[in-house]
Amino acid sequence: MTRALVEECERLGHVLVELAESGEPGRVNRSLIAAIAGHGLFDRLFSDNTVTATDLCSIRQGLARVSTAAETAFAVQGLGAIPIHLNGVDELCARVMPAIRGGTIVAAFALTEPGAGSDAAALVTTAERDGNGFRLNGEKAYISNAPDADMYTLFARTTPDSGSRGITAFVVTSDMGGLRGEPIPMLSPHPVGRLHLDDVFVPAENVLGEIDHGFRVAMQTLDLFRPSVGAFALGMAEAALRIAASHATTRTAFGAPISDFQGVSHQLADVRLAIESAELLVYSAAAAHDDGDNETLTGKAAMAKLHATETAQLAVDTAIQVLGARGLEADSTLAHLYLEVRAPRIYEGTSEIQRNIIAREMFSGRI
Repeated sequence: MTRALVEECERLGHVLVELAESGEPGRVNRSLIAAIAGHGLFDRLFSDNTVTATDLCSIRQGLARVSTAAETAFAVQGLGAIPIHLNGVDELCARVMPAIRGGTIVAAFALTEPGAGSDAAALVTTAERDGNGFRLNGEKAYISNAPDADMYTLFARTTPDSGSRGITAFVVTSDMGGLRGEPIPMLSPHPVGRLHLDDVFVPAENVLGEIDHGFRVAMQTLDLFRPSVGAFALGMAEAALRIAASHATTRTAFGAPISDFQGVSHQLADVRLAIESAELLVYSAAAAHDDGDNETLTGKAAMAKLHATETAQLAVDTAIQVLGARGLEADSTLAHLYLEVRAPRIYEGTSEIQRNIIAREMFSGRI
């Protein structure tokens, strides 16, 4: 953990919060993305040196303590563009990465399909050879930043009936003929949508990595980002606990602050314990990534994401219970966190999938 970076990004969150709250729910906030870029966060993520999971976690944790909208705008831009940064040919990177880093091109990561969520290798969107390129047909669902993004890292099947070995990663731009989409209204307010591809022609230079090895690109990206989902959850949990602890020391009942009652103080003590352990797991997984420890990374990342996201759910729910009716006011921070905290237990691998991974890695002796 880079504590100074966490605190720097927490301060930045306060600078960005008004702009973040001015966006239209369910749509990309381009002004916010440009402001994040202006403060140098994308330059740090898309460094010419090795991308570090520790920095990514620190940024996400710090922003999430103050503004989940700013955190999500940063994270989704990174998720969509890291595959290009790490796997794009030189000409493609030279053409698009400066604008992505500058926040003028909005990126997205398009893997999930209506029938391929947890089982991502089951995707059926096809990419067939057509001259010096490919024709893509299919549908993507629950794609963050869709349909407003300018550029998608999109995964399609190039070899039928070959599981994860027959998938290729492409860069698909919003101006390509045959691509259309619509937003999907969700419980949390960040932009999520559906994409339809009808004979979308993608030139060969827009392939990321090797043909038929796109699943490797997806997993490389998710291995980097999965611990940071835990860091996002960690920031939300810390925000909720701060609110609850402050309320407990100032709210009186029966002639004493409610922090004096064990029914309150023990609940918050349990949350504090869970946050501390979640933080250790998150940054242990990030360190495994940065140290190239591929043997333990998968299991550690699964434990970090699972425990941190479950902890965030506990922290927000407990904080609302401590505040009572005040925590349920529609415009309160806790009400906002209550809407935001549920999704991380589903995306980038559900809690159930994380438990499957942990069990598999444990029985194999890797964790």
